[in-house]
Amino acid sequence: MLDRFGREIDYLRISITDRCNLRCRYCMPHDIETVAMEEILSYEEIASIAEAAAALNISKLRVTGGEPLVRRGVSRLISMLKGIKGIETVSITTNGILLSDMLDELMSAGLDGINLSLDTLDPDKYRQITGFDRLKDVLKGMDKALEKGIPLKINAVSLDIDKMCGTNENRTGSDLPVDVEALIGLAEKNKVDVRFIELMPIGNGKDFPGIAHDMLIPLILGHFNGMERDDQNRGNGPAVYYRKDGFAGRVGFISAIHGKFCDSCNRIRLTSTGYLKSCLCYDTGVPIKEILRGEAKAEDREKALIEAIEKCILMKPGSHSFSQGKKITEKHVMSAIGG
Repeated sequence: MLDRFGREIDYLRISITDRCNLRCRYCMPHDIETVAMEEILSYEEIASIAEAAAALNISKLRVTGGEPLVRRGVSRLISMLKGIKGIETVSITTNGILLSDMLDELMSAGLDGINLSLDTLDPDKYRQITGFDRLKDVLKGMDKALEKGIPLKINAVSLDIDKMCGTNENRTGSDLPVDVEALIGLAEKNKVDVRFIELMPIGNGKDFPGIAHDMLIPLILGHFNGMERDDQNRGNGPAVYYRKDGFAGRVGFISAIHGKFCDSCNRIRLTSTGYLKSCLCYDTGVPIKEILRGEAKAEDREKALIEAIEKCILMKPGSHSFSQGKKITEKHVMSAIGG
């Protein structure tokens, strides 16, 4: 379906929980309150929304959280979503802690791809950022995914980890952060896309130091001579990719602030509590849970769901205002809105 700016909206991100087994400082503080489980959409309710979305030619789904793998039965949801007519791909974003144990059943359910959130390969810095010493578990899941051959992307938030962790050794001779160089090494050795995501001023993110991509990208391109733009197989999102001879994978950048891509945005979001969001930047959207839990007949409920999704798409703004803090109206933390 086209929105009022002529953008084709064909991608729905579905948050299935606001809970997580990490406490990344820029995302989910330790004292955060989670909602009661009865307020969370059931898998059957999520599938009904996905069916309505498919009727509007939304064909790509991504399951997110919080951390989606902490919710029981997530493989059953993947199978349900894959069975919906018109849905082409179902992927998942995870921190990877439970991935090794669950990968086989996820793939059996039909999972098409994985985005693995990983900001550093240094165990001590990982513990300081996330609150837990679980990097070995994450890397075990990553290695298994690479072994199984499922499409894998590594998502790293462009943080100034030096400032966050109070260290001074986080620079190479070219001023490229050591953690960034190490992550890019994964793309050199493995068939994986390593993507750097510009820190957005949402929730706790506004209080932590990020590295702007108008600084980071030139540093990376200068350090890794011969990287060239690669516009093939860009995927569902806005990442800009680079490839280098001798690398098995690619390096990508999702530059929400210094490479604003709103004119090609193709997505809407569903929170775990049944609220459709048209943009991360704003708190506007369409509540949809009441439709699912009302007493309307099945055919009337399906029509109402389609109309609600249409309304959300048509209220989608032309652009975000992340560079103008006073205009940002979304106050929830990322784990509550599905990122």
